[in-house]
Amino acid sequence: MDTTALRDQITRGNNLPVHIAIIMDGNGRWAKQHRLPRIAGHREGINSVREITRVCGELGIRHLTLYTFSTENWRRPPREVSALMNLLLNTIRAEVDELHKNQVRLTTIGDLSGLPGKTRQGLVDGMEKTRNNTGLNLNLALNYGSRQEMVRAVHKLLQDVQSGTLDPKQVDETLLGRYLDTGDMPDPDLLIRTGGEYRLSNFLLWQCAYTEFMVTETYWPDFREQQLLEAINEYQNRERRYGMISEQLQAED
Repeated sequence: MDTTALRDQITRGNNLPVHIAIIMDGNGRWAKQHRLPRIAGHREGINSVREITRVCGELGIRHLTLYTFSTENWRRPPREVSALMNLLLNTIRAEVDELHKNQVRLTTIGDLSGLPGKTRQGLVDGMEKTRNNTGLNLNLALNYGSRQEMVRAVHKLLQDVQSGTLDPKQVDETLLGRYLDTGDMPDPDLLIRTGGEYRLSNFLLWQCAYTEFMVTETYWPDFREQQLLEAINEYQNRERRYGMISEQLQAED
């Protein structure tokens, strides 16, 4: 099905995902396939970020979370890490005006304090400029690891218990979820992983308890509008049962 027909079919559906999360994998393998240095794959991946952000905004998706740099990515060669930080800074500076014009709000999850000063400040400036925008929430997971996020959440919760502002008896799944980095966002409806790997890689472990997963062999630099629309179309044809059976869902309808 071509892009125009897919768009029409998706927009006529009544179950558009509110929150899409993407593990953007395969930049290095894409570069190797094209006999280019690894950073070339990351640069080309920026074009995919730009296009996927635009399409999500046009479709009315409310939240797009992109796994941009994990806590484990610091283990990569120092030259590559440095290049990635510079690429991130330059991209934010180059794109923030366009994001702002399109009412995209830039947010982040993860521990920004671990990023280089210039990169961190560029992100803070971008978030401040776009914080009142009412369109798509573009949420970048940076220096992010889900297990580390849970530890931070427990630390904050314990501090509130110790200060007397929180009764331990109040703690349930909903309350703990508010202490996570994503506390003001709904859980992802759809998680897409490019590059063909079948693992979560420490990404949104709590939040993805009932998320629909989709893995594609396509490397991230080649993942564009057509591939996104195909993923959303597949999502719309799935039945989300949340532990129930089909007959119960039909009875609710």
